[in-house]
Amino acid sequence: MKVLPLNDKILVERLEAETKTLGGIVLPDSAQEKPKQGKVLELGEGKALDSGKRSAFQVKKGDTVLFTSYAGSEITVDGKEYLIMTEDDILAIVN
Repeated sequence: MKVLPLNDKILVERLEAETKTLGGIVLPDSAQEKPKQGKVLELGEGKALDSGKRSAFQVKKGDTVLFTSYAGSEITVDGKEYLIMTEDDILAIVN
């Protein structure tokens, strides 16, 4: 199944959580924090402007982004977890 976000929404796949600390300590699942990084998979058409046009996104498909802790809504499709969020939830693009 394919998910296509509407309007100014963005579909993001969260990156895997770190399983080790910088010091080499292995973290159990219960101690791992959900990562605040993800990969942009799909974009909506953009926010509708008063002129009838759509605003352009600053991010594009394939970008790795940082987002806020409580960004978006979590969805599960075919057993995989994704986030649908607005561009306002994205803090930065990671190169």
